[in-house]
Amino acid sequence: MLAGVLLIALASVSWGTTGSVSTLLATRAGVEPLLVGAARMAVAAPLLLAGSRLLAGTVAVAPGDGARALLMGACMAGYQAAYFTAVALTGIAVTAVVAICSAPLMIAALAALLLGERLTARVVAALALGVAGTSLLVAAPEAGARGAGFAAGVGLALLAGLAYALYAVIAKAGVARSGPLPLTALAFTAAAVLMAPALLAVHEPESQVARGWPWLLYLGAVATAGAYALYAAGLRRVPASAAGVVTLLEPLTAAVLGAVVFGERVGPAGVVGAALLVAAIVVLLPRRGGGG
Repeated sequence: MLAGVLLIALASVSWGTTGSVSTLLATRAGVEPLLVGAARMAVAAPLLLAGSRLLAGTVAVAPGDGARALLMGACMAGYQAAYFTAVALTGIAVTAVVAICSAPLMIAALAALLLGERLTARVVAALALGVAGTSLLVAAPEAGARGAGFAAGVGLALLAGLAYALYAVIAKAGVARSGPLPLTALAFTAAAVLMAPALLAVHEPESQVARGWPWLLYLGAVATAGAYALYAAGLRRVPASAAGVVTLLEPLTAAVLGAVVFGERVGPAGVVGAALLVAAIVVLLPRRGGGG
């Protein structure tokens, strides 16, 4: 089990670097958020397709799952656009905590609404903690000092969390039929195609890519395709509940990098808000030998 935990931890730390890398790309290479998301998908998609062919023996999905993969791709494209724009407006730490910690809460709510799963007392409590935590992050004095752009960024981070939650709920039935790797590879390919027209809104994308290509390559190859491979390998050795706890390293990594590298501060109220969001995830974790 230790090997699985280490694999998931490496994946989570890799995901946690994406906000810092996008900030470096914006400040040092002038790369716009939309291009960051589009390039990430464009690099990751062929690598995931190759990995699916090599490890799963196919890139095909079950009949009917092609449309599912397209919807998943649309959600993933929306996530990329919302997340990286939120980082530019709100900062690395707050975006990561809001987007990453709100997603499981939204998944629980959507599963109840769309899949008929039971909305337990624990889910309701987790949702309440999540709303309280997000409110504290937005209402913190440090947030007010940053103006309307900060609130807009938090809204986009929540939108990113919703996009990922929809992705997960849509994927749930297809994973069992098609397998996680072929379905994910096709979804990321769809996301790359869907994000391509967004490049028309980017000023001189070729020059931006030329300035930032090493970091863009890292985002797609290491922090997306490579991290997904590590996570998938780890998940075969670790219970899903334990994996959920380990993935909290993602917002922790983002917050530490934001503070150490970029001097970000969220203040006492923001820290309490972040803690409430993490507590909401812990409340959602299944209990041994008990129901919800």
